[in-house]
Amino acid sequence: MNDMDETGSRPRRGSEPPSGMTSERLARVDLAACYRLVAHFGWTDLIYTHISMRVPGSHDQFLLNPFGLAFDEITASNLLKVDLEGTLVEPSEHEVHKAGFVIHSAIHAMREDANCVLHLHTRAGMAVSALEEGLLPLTQHAMLFHGRIGYHESEGLALSLDERARLARDLGDNIVLMLRNHGTLVVGKTVAEAFSIMWHLEKACQAQLDILACGHPPRLPPGGIAQEIARLGFSDARLDEYSTGKSPLGHKEWPAMLRLAGRVAPGFRD
Repeated sequence: MNDMDETGSRPRRGSEPPSGMTSERLARVDLAACYRLVAHFGWTDLIYTHISMRVPGSHDQFLLNPFGLAFDEITASNLLKVDLEGTLVEPSEHEVHKAGFVIHSAIHAMREDANCVLHLHTRAGMAVSALEEGLLPLTQHAMLFHGRIGYHESEGLALSLDERARLARDLGDNIVLMLRNHGTLVVGKTVAEAFSIMWHLEKACQAQLDILACGHPPRLPPGGIAQEIARLGFSDARLDEYSTGKSPLGHKEWPAMLRLAGRVAPGFRD
């Protein structure tokens, strides 16, 4: 039986890197795939958002997109490696986007579990960030984030290093940060988890805007439902409700997403 996937690579089993691939190389491939998927789903804002990944085994170094490249041009090898001061660890012809450095370094420095930080300016995310009530528990997608969202007031373009402390404070131990009048930010222990969180958040934002546009009062769920869905969502806890003992969210989808990236943007592994 041939167990190769569409990219010509064997599907991953467990958390071990494929034979001959270092943990940093694996992180680069996953991050480049995430950039290509964000482009594929139309979530980009020209070159002005960012996805970062902590370099495995390091506290103070992370991978970031080269400023000036479109997301569908990102590859595993052209990702920048920078430290928490925004200095290139390895030489590159490309520069670091300062706003990307300010926002992402704030989160990586504060949260040991925030290995991947994904920040977007989607139409739906920006719209919900500008609503006084923020994200409402109107759909199952939205209820995944009940009690797990922080809100950060707009301070203009993120160019001041002083803002880092406030970004970290407002995120707290949540998995989502709504940047008011700006966009969305999510954190994950892996690229796979961060991508899945953003996928569900984006769907929740889109659905909320559709519901509110109908001009009828929205129907909120019965008491306790949002809390229960959040408990069963993005979690490392033992969950007996699932046959495997854990939620599939944040890991089960990623092999399929890698295969999708291999079909629509096969150069991401370069």
